[in-house]
Amino acid sequence: MAFPSQDSEGSSQRKLGRGKIEIKRIENTTNRQVTFCKRRNGLLKKAYELSVLCDAEVALIVFSTRGRLYEYASNSVRSTIDRYKKACSDVSNTGSVSEANTQFYQQESNKLRRQIKDIQNSNRHILGEALSALTFKEVKNLETKLEKAISRIRSKKNEMLFAEIEHMQKRIAENERAQEQMNLMPSSHDHQYQTMGAGSQAQQQQPQSYDARNFLPVNLLEPNHHYSRHDQPPLQLV
Repeated sequence: MAFPSQDSEGSSQRKLGRGKIEIKRIENTTNRQVTFCKRRNGLLKKAYELSVLCDAEVALIVFSTRGRLYEYASNSVRSTIDRYKKACSDVSNTGSVSEANTQFYQQESNKLRRQIKDIQNSNRHILGEALSALTFKEVKNLETKLEKAISRIRSKKNEMLFAEIEHMQKRIAENERAQEQMNLMPSSHDHQYQTMGAGSQAQQQQPQSYDARNFLPVNLLEPNHHYSRHDQPPLQLV
């Protein structure tokens, strides 16, 4: 006959298996030391696997209750710590710089808004608008500024007018001088006409000549009125 009590006890143990451990300080010194050694080795193994499998820079530092140091580093603990400090300082500096930039830009934007508002009000006052909000002294100052501005504008206008008048006078004088020079100089047509007239006169003064080899005197070609054709005997063939 079997022992049901023993079988039932074993089956209950198999069903329970490994239970969860409450995370708190282990009071028993021996158990605490054993747990520390097991978990320390497992943590070092996991750090090694993480650095090799994922190509990560890992540094692990563990101090026991007695002050013993246990460490692991994929590169070196000191270089990893320096890199960690630099990363922390960069993050803090970036945050402080961004905050300072934000504050600076806010101040500048507020200043620009005030300047734009002042310029708009000044332009409205120059146009004679929104004067009710000004005091007598401010209105007097505005009047003085406008009178000075009008005086400068008129002075500039007169200067431009005088310069334009002087320029026109110079152009008129240059045109008159050019016209006088053209009147004094004989034109090419007159010169050609005078040359042709002088040549014709010279030809009229010179006696006409002919070449005896090519031309006959004019009186030889003219008919002789003293003799008629009826008086001349006809030619006869012998």
